[in-house]
Amino acid sequence: MTDMPGGPLILEEDIGPVRRLTLNRPEVLNAISGAMVQELSAALARAATDDGARVVVLLGSGRAFCAGYDLKEEAEHRAEHGPLDVAAWREELAHDVARMLEIFDHPKPVNLMMMCDLAVAAEDAVFGEPEIRFGSGVVTMVMPWLIGARRAKELLLTGEDRIGADEALRIGLVNRVVPREQLEEETLALAKKIAVMDPVALSLTKRSINRSLEVAGFREALAANVDLDAIIEAAEVPERREFNRIREEQGLKAAIRWRDERFR
Repeated sequence: MTDMPGGPLILEEDIGPVRRLTLNRPEVLNAISGAMVQELSAALARAATDDGARVVVLLGSGRAFCAGYDLKEEAEHRAEHGPLDVAAWREELAHDVARMLEIFDHPKPVNLMMMCDLAVAAEDAVFGEPEIRFGSGVVTMVMPWLIGARRAKELLLTGEDRIGADEALRIGLVNRVVPREQLEEETLALAKKIAVMDPVALSLTKRSINRSLEVAGFREALAANVDLDAIIEAAEVPERREFNRIREEQGLKAAIRWRDERFR
């Protein structure tokens, strides 16, 4: 999907020492476009060098945090340029993972979802990574590092995309679950609680925890997944071909309906 010119895709706001970055495409449930990724990267870079911003909170405008990558944008690119080969997929996926690692490597704590340091969810939130259901792969393979290999295999190999907030809390996918009407208040309270700490100690403590993941092979695992995911994306398996055919002929909603009807 082409973003409308002129409107910011990332809204920036300071609430005391907390820098809030809001994904601002509510009309498409904040689906991530290429332009949004660029704006988010720039906003994170500004927060990294701003001494006044001690904690970064990511949130979504409208009724959803984020619906994932923008499949309409991918379809438009495919229609104009044709399908990508393995090499092109690898280059694109490696770029996407590098952008996600900007959150992991950020010198300040970042609050909300998979690559972030902490996650607070509304009690009616649902989570999932359904990529395998239409012959695609997970771009940034972080889930096993958060909840363990066995549980991640169950969720990723089934493409489960209706994980409730309580279950997400139980398996360690999120830190806290709060009533929807208290989500903003509770998230901000947690961020402010962290923000009163010494910023150097915060940054180095985050780096120390991350280092334990890196010693265990975190970055190497993400890089290896890029290579494998590029093969998946370029393979054009039957499910992916059918998903793309329906999407091109009937639209994205029809393709998603076809995908989901097989599992409901």
